[in-house]
Amino acid sequence: MGDTKKKKKTTKKQRAKRRKVMFIVEIVILLILLAAVFVWLKLEKIDYNKLDEDDILMNDLDDSTDEVMGKYTVIALFGLDNRDNGTYESGNSDTIMLASINNDSKEVKLVSIYRDTYLNVKDDTYAKMNSAYQRGGPKQAIEALNTNLDLKITKYVAVDFNALVETIDLIGGVDIDVTPQEVAKINEYSGEVAQVTGKKNTTLSGSGVLHLNGVQATAYARIRKLAGDDYKRTERQRTVIEAMITKVQKSGVTTINSVVDEVFDDISTNITPKQMLSLGSHALSYKMVDNSGFPFELKTKNMGKRGDCVIPLDLETNVIELHEYLFGSDTYTPTDSVKEKSKQIINDTGYTKETEAVKIQ
Repeated sequence: MGDTKKKKKTTKKQRAKRRKVMFIVEIVILLILLAAVFVWLKLEKIDYNKLDEDDILMNDLDDSTDEVMGKYTVIALFGLDNRDNGTYESGNSDTIMLASINNDSKEVKLVSIYRDTYLNVKDDTYAKMNSAYQRGGPKQAIEALNTNLDLKITKYVAVDFNALVETIDLIGGVDIDVTPQEVAKINEYSGEVAQVTGKKNTTLSGSGVLHLNGVQATAYARIRKLAGDDYKRTERQRTVIEAMITKVQKSGVTTINSVVDEVFDDISTNITPKQMLSLGSHALSYKMVDNSGFPFELKTKNMGKRGDCVIPLDLETNVIELHEYLFGSDTYTPTDSVKEKSKQIINDTGYTKETEAVKIQ
């Protein structure tokens, strides 16, 4: 049952240094939205999943929350760490994003759910969020997002390695400022990326601003075993995305059309062609206004067989902040379901919202 008691407006601390994470799947989705209006005849290329939306689990939200959320379209975006291209029904979703579109203003906000976030992924099993997709495909991953975060997501898009590599190659590569240590890791990771995608592997040399092809840029975006670990990796991913956006903005319709020709084969979704066209018809009106990462306040902890996990401090507080961020809501009250999950995470980890949070620059 959803709580109906309204919560007093919570004053939020400034998040001037909020982590602004943009993962691999972002650019693919943006290109799809931008190009759909031009390529409606090619929509049959998509791997369409006829997921029964009425069967997707979500919490019982109060009328006020329903009304606010009804003004937005929220799509779940999954980047799968699969080694077999075109496999979309399983695999860890190492990229998890929410794209929130204001139906009136067309403003878009993107939130990356950190893949190692410790949440209820299925049947009261608490583990890293990226394992929900492995446990039950897109349906289970969507349900985990809905029930942990009080959302009503029914639409998703999933992609794999190949989409990013193809997109970067088709726009002519990107220029990235890389260190000697990063070049060494790019060369180390490029072999696997090339093997998975069937592309040619070319050794990179030098350092500084270098021109990277799709394989090399994807390898760069995957680097995590240097100073900064996974947090630094997200910064690299943002760098790649920004470089790609710069190139795409300078590209013509012909280039975008070529990208769609290649990328549409590398996605799975339950967004129907009609719905895709509706989104695409507003493509030029969309405005990217902000992006961030969830949880906003967090700490890491080794959870035994689960490994190092990202712990929200606490889940209830972070979900309140998420609703304010995505929907501008200052009256949202978490459901009993979220409160119970928040208490369970506190019980499992010993971390509360008073625990000192990790400061992410």
